[in-house]
Amino acid sequence: MDVCYLTWETPIGSLTAIQEGEGLGALCQTHRMDLCGLEERKTPLLEAVRQQMMEYFSGKRKVFDLPLSLKGTPFQKEVWNALRQIPFGETRSYKELAQMVGNPKACRAVGMANHNNPIMIVVPCHRVVGSDGKLTGYAGGLSLKAALLELEKKYR
Repeated sequence: MDVCYLTWETPIGSLTAIQEGEGLGALCQTHRMDLCGLEERKTPLLEAVRQQMMEYFSGKRKVFDLPLSLKGTPFQKEVWNALRQIPFGETRSYKELAQMVGNPKACRAVGMANHNNPIMIVVPCHRVVGSDGKLTGYAGGLSLKAALLELEKKYR
């Protein structure tokens, strides 16, 4: 399978997208990525990812239209698909997300799947909050999570 990446600057710093085959396999802050052995290349898909992300940051895009190449357990994929159902500018608790995947007692497992999400923003794990509405855990840090939620609130 062909794997390559593209890096660009955004309002939240440098982001890198990794294409795996015909889909987006990862999107993360560049400093969190291991790009060893990968080739940087401008493909139509990676250019579309960059374009859609810039539209997101400018408030022009609320839904992403990208083919994904998610790799994980069946449960993780179910959680990641449920994350994509949370509307722009809204949040859900871990408990609500567990209910969305039909397993209301799986809050911790949902949290771990959220933590292992390889595609930030497009698979919007930043929209998941504690049951009290407070911001909890985010790989990029709580200040980034708050900034993404504020951006969405502003353009809602």
